[in-house]
Amino acid sequence: MNKRLALVTGGASGMGLATVERLARDGFHVVMVDRDAALATKETHRLQGLGLDVVCQVLDLTDEAAVRGLVSALPPINALVNNAGIFDERKFLEVTNADFRRAYEVNLIAVATLTQEVAKRMPDGGRIVNIASRAYLGAKNHPHYVASKAAVVGYTRASAMELAPRGILVNAIAPGLIDTPLLRALTPDRMAQQLALQPTGKAGLPQDIAHTVSFLVSPQTSFITGQVLFLDGGKSLGGSGA
Repeated sequence: MNKRLALVTGGASGMGLATVERLARDGFHVVMVDRDAALATKETHRLQGLGLDVVCQVLDLTDEAAVRGLVSALPPINALVNNAGIFDERKFLEVTNADFRRAYEVNLIAVATLTQEVAKRMPDGGRIVNIASRAYLGAKNHPHYVASKAAVVGYTRASAMELAPRGILVNAIAPGLIDTPLLRALTPDRMAQQLALQPTGKAGLPQDIAHTVSFLVSPQTSFITGQVLFLDGGKSLGGSGA
């Protein structure tokens, strides 16, 4: 395969879908990974109809054997985007150990499994981008999510140090409020509260994340690694917020 290969998890909707489309337009052959078979198939066909080089793989990222099997069956991956994640709200005193385990299983352990397997055969000079969250600085109503995303930031920095000798750059993006299905799942009151904390008064778009991923995986971006880039409309300027 002459084209560079990119793999994007959680690629059938929201930020992941925007990233799949952007990388395909950048000239990558893109593998969209998602657990929603119907949605992944639908969006893959739509993107293929636009002339974009996209295929999909339906996968539960918490299935370690399946994840390692998928990667071993693919050609070496040039760009990995760990976008898939889960989010829900719980009051601090109501969060259970099961909530923490679920958040870590999807938001951190699945990322580590996939990254490790991809890195085994990733060509020197490859790129890895992890989607963290501005919430890792601290936020209310989801301590399990905050902790899991803080762990993603730590894993990003560790991976960057481990893989630097091979020229593989590993960075994280920390989105703030982005207009995705996860955001729309909030109650109207919570949505209003979140928008009120935005210096810009609005949420970002999935394409904002996709364009930044494109920047970080570009061959022209060769001296950035182990960094966390905030895409939050300036919210992090005012502290942790809610």
